[in-house]
This record gives sequence, C-alpha cells and structure tokens, in this order.
Amino acid sequence: MSWKPVRKAVFPVAGLGTRLLPATKSIPKEMLTVVDRPLIQYAVDEAREAGIEQLIFVTGRGKAALDDYFDIGFELETTMRERGKSLDVLASSRSGFGEIVSVRQQQPLGLGHAVWCAKNIVGDEPFAVLLPDDLMAPGALKDMVAAYNELGGNILLTEEVPKERTASYGVITPGETKGRAVEVKGLVEKPKPEDAPSNLAVIGRYILQPELMRILDSGEKGAGGEIQLTDAMAKLIGAQPFHAVTSDSARHDCGDKAGFVLANLALGLGDPAVEPKIRAYLKGA
Repeated sequence: MSWKPVRKAVFPVAGLGTRLLPATKSIPKEMLTVVDRPLIQYAVDEAREAGIEQLIFVTGRGKAALDDYFDIGFELETTMRERGKSLDVLASSRSGFGEIVSVRQQQPLGLGHAVWCAKNIVGDEPFAVLLPDDLMAPGALKDMVAAYNELGGNILLTEEVPKERTASYGVITPGETKGRAVEVKGLVEKPKPEDAPSNLAVIGRYILQPELMRILDSGEKGAGGEIQLTDAMAKLIGAQPFHAVTSDSARHDCGDKAGFVLANLALGLGDPAVEPKIRAYLKGA
C-alpha cells in the first residue's frame, strides 16, 4: 500500500496551563520562554525540520499571542533596520503565507477532542501531532517521519519510564521489533503500575492517519471523563500498521514547574552565549 506523505501538523494549544500559574494567567503557556524563544517556536522548528508544510494551531480564548508571534512585526523590524540591526534573529518567528491555520477548541473536552477540532483542515491526509509542553532536544519528529516513510500507518513516540509512573501516561503493548521501531499491539491510558503492559510510555509526538478523525466523531469519553486520543488510536490497531519509535532526544516536560526550570538550564548549557555564566553560577552555588 502507498501511504501519503505527512505534510500537516496539529498543535493542541488551547490548554489553560494551570500547573504554571500565576505566569499563565495572562500569557499562553506556549509563549513562555526557554532561554531565548517560546515553547511554541521549538515545536514549530521541529515540525519544519521534519518537512511539515502546514501548521494547524488548535487554540482557545486568550491565545491570540500565538498567531501574533508568527506574524511580521512591522514596527519592530522597521526600527531594527533603521538602526542597522540584522533581522536574522527573527527569521524563524515569521510564518510563510498560509503556513499557519488556527481553529478554536471551544470546550476543554480532552486531547482527543482538541485533535478532532482540526478534522476539516486535515482532510484525508495523514498528520502529525506535537504537544509543545514536551520540548524535545533535539527534535524527534524527523526520525518519526523517516520511520513512517518506511513502515507507513501510524507512528508513536515513546520513552521508557519507571513502572511506578505508568499511571501518568498512555502505555503500549509492544510486539515485533523492526529496526528502531516496535510494533504496537495494544494501548492503554494511564494504567495502574501492576496492570501496565510495559514501561514504554507515549509522549507528545504522533503521526496518525485521517481515519482517526472518523473514530473521534463519536465523542466517546474515557479516563477522566475526557475524549482520549489514546482510546481512539487503540481502535486503529490491527486495522492499520501501528508502530512506536523510542526517542533518543532529551524530553523536558515544560508544563511542569520543575521541568520548565530544568529545560532552561539544559538548553542554556548548550548555548555558547549564556553557558559560561550558568556554569560559573553553578560552581559557586
């Protein structure tokens, strides 16, 4: 079977960011800065690196800053030109014409519902899903697209977690290993540690077929009374190829205060402009 290329990516960015209050009271959590750029920029850069052509933001009230960020800052750019400053630093924050499309998630009904809100834009094409809270360094989607081009179907990103933490994730039942990928035989959302089929947890990157949207049409609710993406994906297992790739990238959970601080530290240590000052501070701490 010939599988269509992955050209579109969905970014579910309507969440309230309550774990990072009060900072997120007036600023979308995706606009919080790690070193010198907001979280959404890292996710968009990762998608572009993987060859994604259209970025679909599933937003909510108070999220206009996300679209504004990728617009041309006319006043800023004019002032910088007049002062002889390079605009190169702004290049990645500009979107191409038609590159970004926004759609509203009008009710917080779960991740599955957020993805479903992009149904009419996705159409009959496969699509990626990126959760900007999960900052991947370096980006992982490019490797997932490579696996998709070889195996087709649906591709998940997983990482090994301690058994006691499986109740915080969707967890796969692994099957046959195929190079860097493993067949997904089953999926369960937030299992108790004693019931978890493995310690391979699904993290915030997916490549999915458009048939998933037909499953989400039912609005069936799962764990927490929400429409769960994991439950919908599980219904595709057996009907289409389904594989997982384990990430080699460092993942930072930036929806969590500690994870956000550690992301700034880790990426700061990789930035030549700030690394010496961080090391000097840590040495004296």
